[in-house]
Amino acid sequence: MQVYGLFFMAAIAIGGVAWVFLYPILSGERKAERRMASVARSEPMARPTRMAQKPRREQIEGTLKDLEERQKKAKRVPLSIRLTRAGLNWSKRRFMLTAATMGLLAFGLAVVTGMGLLPGLGLGFAAGCGLPLWVLKFLKKRRENRFLMNFPDAVDVIVRGIKAGLPLLDSLKLIAVDAVEPVRSEFRGIIETQTVGIPLGEACLKLYERMPVPEANFFGIVVSIQQRAGGNLSEALGNLSRVLRDRKKMKMKIQAMSMEAKASASIIGALPIAVMSLVWLTSPSYIELLWTEPLGRVMLACCGVWMTVGVFVMRKMINFDF
Repeated sequence: MQVYGLFFMAAIAIGGVAWVFLYPILSGERKAERRMASVARSEPMARPTRMAQKPRREQIEGTLKDLEERQKKAKRVPLSIRLTRAGLNWSKRRFMLTAATMGLLAFGLAVVTGMGLLPGLGLGFAAGCGLPLWVLKFLKKRRENRFLMNFPDAVDVIVRGIKAGLPLLDSLKLIAVDAVEPVRSEFRGIIETQTVGIPLGEACLKLYERMPVPEANFFGIVVSIQQRAGGNLSEALGNLSRVLRDRKKMKMKIQAMSMEAKASASIIGALPIAVMSLVWLTSPSYIELLWTEPLGRVMLACCGVWMTVGVFVMRKMINFDF
């Protein structure tokens, strides 16, 4: 009986300790107490000198938050916008038909030459899906580089026009008429969007959808904030022009400094192919084992995979982002 009594009393003591220490944690009472304390805590009052700056700051912060949310939602780019960014006036149907035709031609060429069914399917898939998308990406990158070369001059034209007394819309029309491509077509798109009834700030923000570069985003944000909150637009665009030119100088400097690394990577990447070609020209029977024997094909495939990995690693090392 004494043993049972001691066991009973020990159980009650353990239960009491658990009730006191563990129950508030498991039930969430302490979390509720911390929340109540944080709500009831007194905060220092703001100084009256900053009260006048609060509405303008809140407007700018709200505008930037709206822009960030809109850009986050636009991560998935439709095919029509990708064609526009590449500078092509094609429809989605024409692009898909062209890609399907290229895939079928590559598959038929592989079957006719005796490569087999599975290699033919792989080659057809690469020619029908991979090659058109790569061409779109290449055209988009080339168009963006042309835009960035002439965009600071266009911003300077806007600054000079505003300082001369012209409205912002008339300055944009001057660029849409006299600038070079693709700056001219992009600013013509801003004017056409504004004539539909969209505010000028929203129309300038849509420039980033067609030309996804940070410089176009900066321009849209500056014009949109000025349209909503007011301010000296010529000074803001002048600062933007200096920033754009500094970014352009930095980009050219980075390209000049990385040319040695790019040349070294090109030589290292082309060296195995050049050595293989020279060996095949001098002694073809020595190197033909790589594609006539099963073990040689496996070794050749492994070497190709490792060469591809090495090329991508070197490309990642020499492409600097700023």
